[in-house]
Amino acid sequence: MKKAALIIYCLIIFPFNAYSATLKSALRLSYENNLELQAERKNLEVQKEVLNISKSDFLPTMTLTGKKNFEETHELTNQTGGDASVKDVDTLSSSIKIEQTLLDGQGRDAEYEKSKLGLNLSEAQLIKKEQEIFLKAIEAYTGLILAYEKLSINEENVNLLQRQFEIDNARLSRAQITATDLAQSQSSLAGAQAKYIEAQNNIITSKLNYENIIGPISNQENLKKIYKSNEVIPSNLSEAKEISKKKSPELIIAEIEYGQSELDVKIARSDLSPTAKLSLERTYTDDLSATYDHREKDVLQATVSWPFQFGGKNKSKVNKNLQVKGMKRLLLENAHRNNTQLVTAAWSTLQSSKSFLRAVQTQVKAAEIANEGISYEYESGLNRSTFDVLQSRSNLINAKINLAEAERNYLLAQYKLLKSVGLLNSNYLKLK
Repeated sequence: MKKAALIIYCLIIFPFNAYSATLKSALRLSYENNLELQAERKNLEVQKEVLNISKSDFLPTMTLTGKKNFEETHELTNQTGGDASVKDVDTLSSSIKIEQTLLDGQGRDAEYEKSKLGLNLSEAQLIKKEQEIFLKAIEAYTGLILAYEKLSINEENVNLLQRQFEIDNARLSRAQITATDLAQSQSSLAGAQAKYIEAQNNIITSKLNYENIIGPISNQENLKKIYKSNEVIPSNLSEAKEISKKKSPELIIAEIEYGQSELDVKIARSDLSPTAKLSLERTYTDDLSATYDHREKDVLQATVSWPFQFGGKNKSKVNKNLQVKGMKRLLLENAHRNNTQLVTAAWSTLQSSKSFLRAVQTQVKAAEIANEGISYEYESGLNRSTFDVLQSRSNLINAKINLAEAERNYLLAQYKLLKSVGLLNSNYLKLK
């Protein structure tokens, strides 16, 4: 009775027909709702504005100025010491100034190019974040499916061992088996019930992980299990390596950062170069002084400046950026090495998981045949012990759990290979 109540409670709280839909829909939910992805997309918009700011440095600037000044003179004398006439003034002046930078040692060009690279960097960082989030979503999705599979397998095992215990209890009353045999059945049943309770707890944990990464779970649809990706996977290691050289966000980020370090050197050197500016200013002044009433003037001005710093600040800035450039070059070389290693490891894992899955599929078939035969021989009294039956049953349960885990690992290996080559993104997965 307690067991039946437990099963009914589990079905109410965690119904098998109660959760999400396809893996594609789960990934789309992650793409739309994940806060980390939303933050990265905001950062991309920020970099677009940074690029606009850099563009504006090439355009002339216009400055409007207005000033009001009241001047009150209490005493005024001339050169002979006599009093001069005093007139207070109420000056109002306004001006408009247009200024254009003509020369700045290519500093503006370098800043603009760096901003363009910054936009590309943000795009690569967004793809990198997508890959991380999508892989977590796939792990959460398949993890919840695996948790339900283990629950189903353990529930079936509890039912069969309960039946086994009832049969052995009846056989003991007929002196067909010993009390030791019955104790073995009871021990196996208790162990199976414990694993069943553990499987229920794993479902709670897996569900929380799913909702944290993907979002709330629908109460109308099933999780649809697959163990072969619907995406196109590289057919060989050479193809995977070639794709990764063009698509890996880690490589792209390292290359862009190296390019930015080169531009930082140019920007620092431009601070040592002369600059030239041209400006035109028109000023209108009302009640200029005690002598003059109005004044309107235009000033065309060309300014050339060449900074010198005796402390060596600018030169040290150039040297610092040269060191950073050398560091970024080493990091780029290391990224290429790591990329080759990661792709090779991902490919190897895919192949081994595929072979392991085939082996486990064969193991399950053999374990089913063995368990069926041993159970029949035991029930027919053909010299099979309780231990033989329990052992064959245990082997079958372990084989089924291994199969469920192997199918999940094979699917994960396919997506991890896509991630290693840079294809686990919203464009390739067609989530937009």
